[in-house]
Amino acid sequence: MPTHRRRRFIHGQTAWMLASVLALALLEALTVELFFVLSLIGFLVVTELTAPFAVTPRWRKRLKWIIALGLLAFGVIVVRRILEILPSGVL
Repeated sequence: MPTHRRRRFIHGQTAWMLASVLALALLEALTVELFFVLSLIGFLVVTELTAPFAVTPRWRKRLKWIIALGLLAFGVIVVRRILEILPSGVL
């Protein structure tokens, strides 16, 4: 049974992702990359806002791996975008 804090974390992340999809759809800018970046930003914000002060539960310790994978994927997206912008003869 998830604890109250875990449930609050999941609700916060779900709300952020739904708001991101809605905002991107209203702006007609919905792409997988933009949704991923906004979801990662939301994940980092919700992680910090719901962090406990004294004791860190085991499930929160595993979030660092998800954050690391998310930042790695973000780096891949940034590099791909930079390579798209650069002229063909630069690299």
